[in-house]
Amino acid sequence: MNGAECLLRTLLANGVDTCFMNPGTSEMQFVSALDRVPEMRAVLGLFEGVCSGAADGYARMARRPAAALLHLGPGLANALSNLHNARKARSPVVAIVGQHSTLHLLHDAPLTADIEALARPVSSFVRTVGHAAEIGRDASAAVQAACAAPGRVATLIVPRTSPGAKRASLAPRCRASPRPSRRPRASGRQPRFCDPGSPPRFCWAAARCWPRASNRRPGLPRRPVSAYLRTATQRAANAEEAAACRYGCRISRSPPKPCWQA
Repeated sequence: MNGAECLLRTLLANGVDTCFMNPGTSEMQFVSALDRVPEMRAVLGLFEGVCSGAADGYARMARRPAAALLHLGPGLANALSNLHNARKARSPVVAIVGQHSTLHLLHDAPLTADIEALARPVSSFVRTVGHAAEIGRDASAAVQAACAAPGRVATLIVPRTSPGAKRASLAPRCRASPRPSRRPRASGRQPRFCDPGSPPRFCWAAARCWPRASNRRPGLPRRPVSAYLRTATQRAANAEEAAACRYGCRISRSPPKPCWQA
């Protein structure tokens, strides 16, 4: 098998079966290998930032690693913001970045960039594949680094000559360390949101007056959601009127007249 097929099968063997991708000319071997590896689910994105954000969201919801295929250094630069979010959220994401062929790098093409320098601020693991025979080992190491507790971003840079070359071999399956729970339980009694006998508390959400129904005080009457929305709207209107009175202007509640009736 060639390097691209070896990369896909190595990802599948290590539990990565979904790849959000925005491929270019340097990743055509990867796209061609998808026909021979139907187990890999490829999701096309029209922008690299969408691919990295989708991989982050998929890893958070499915609690399993996801892959993102990006095009060269500028494509990685477009995805850095959501890779930063994935790093802060401890999401296991494997970013696969295509690179020019080694002979093409000598001519400093317009899209040539230092991909390793771009990836280091948001990645805990950065590696460039040197030869097609090493692509399976490097891909397995990238997944292992991404799955390390509590979850990391791993960047694997694949030059164009590596996926198309023959003599690629699969690597053994990595052993990921167990990930701790997102909310570890502390010893002792956990404080309740609203203890009996204490004044009711509220969640500071969008309206700032929306109590949590699951932690409502016993004995309090149930109010419909529309009542809280009316309260929030009334508070906003009162604040608007107070600001208008402060600056000496008046707010008209009547709708404006059409231009032909003015």
